[in-house]
Amino acid sequence: MKTEKVNFKNNNGDDLSGYLELPFNQDPHNFVLFAHCFTCNKNFFAAKNISRTLAKNGYGVLRFDFTGLGESQGDFSDSNFSGNIQDLLAAASYLEQEHKAPGLLIGHSLGGAAVLFAAKEMVSVKAVTTIAAPSTTAHVQHLIENNVEEIEKHGEAQVNIGGRSFKIKKQFLEDIKKHKLKAYLRDLKKSLLIMHSPQDNIVSIKNAEELYLAARHPKSFISLDGAEHLLACETDATYAGNVIASWASRYLEIPKIEIPESNADVVAGLEKEDAFTTSMKAGNHTFLADEPVSAGGKDYGPTPYQFLSSGLAACTSMTLQMYAKRKKWPLEDVETHVYYAREHELDCENCEKNDSKIDTFKREIKLIGDLDEQQKQRLLEIADRCPVHKSLTTETIIKTKLI
Repeated sequence: MKTEKVNFKNNNGDDLSGYLELPFNQDPHNFVLFAHCFTCNKNFFAAKNISRTLAKNGYGVLRFDFTGLGESQGDFSDSNFSGNIQDLLAAASYLEQEHKAPGLLIGHSLGGAAVLFAAKEMVSVKAVTTIAAPSTTAHVQHLIENNVEEIEKHGEAQVNIGGRSFKIKKQFLEDIKKHKLKAYLRDLKKSLLIMHSPQDNIVSIKNAEELYLAARHPKSFISLDGAEHLLACETDATYAGNVIASWASRYLEIPKIEIPESNADVVAGLEKEDAFTTSMKAGNHTFLADEPVSAGGKDYGPTPYQFLSSGLAACTSMTLQMYAKRKKWPLEDVETHVYYAREHELDCENCEKNDSKIDTFKREIKLIGDLDEQQKQRLLEIADRCPVHKSLTTETIIKTKLI
């Protein structure tokens, strides 16, 4: 998984800061927007761990700070729920311009309410997931109920939420009351997954029931049994991420890797637009080959020479273990390390010429077990007898034809 820091502007011209989580071995098949909880930020446990889990499942995920929070510009006290929705639309626009429009929205707590409202404005979105979301936006008032009277009287108040101090203005309370979530849900034509913990003591499980009853089909509910509201436990967040990835695959287009049918031992397919990223099938196994970024590839798989070196390393370890077992020698483990390079021959007369270089495999073997020196030296000799070693050191013929 790869993490890229990104910045984009909201409607007010403020720079919003985010992280884009990307799969390490493929282009993302779909992009996701993650909205964090009220007064949280993109680095909170749930946002980070769920996003990274989705990236491992092939999704690209943008988690970002709402206006005035984390590393994003703007004054939090001047923001409101409507502003959060606009920030989500700005994030979606950024993804569409730089990568691909999001197909899935995920929102945690009040962020869950925000993605439900934002989803209606995004044509590309096919699915929405809420995690520990309230069934009414006014629920946030419970978090600051001791300060509501002061806010109403003076227009603003300094409130403490989760051990941090924030200024809340009257316009914030007025804004959240305008958004009637349950009524709005009846017209939301998106697939919906509601996730909630029965033990949530911040936003009770009753909220999930009310959201589910208000929503239209297709809708699903998953219990996050044992989890607390913030999903601070990595196990809970990873579980949620894997469930979301699987659930969303029913509603999003996830292209399959096309590999040519063949009776050959190995087949490799490379389409024009894929640069060096090559789909491969060896027996019943599929994987990718690629080149490093420095060579114009995407580094989504080993290079051809790394595969060649892998064959030598694997064959060497297999051969040594097979020989040791036959001899009943105590070889517990064997590691074969292979380095490949093209090197000049010793005493070459034309070293400046490329054809004066020869393919060189440097092999280092680590033997683990109660072996004496004679056994170790014998195993070193046997390494040269592995079939791949023989193939690489004897004349090889490659016959090619068009099919």
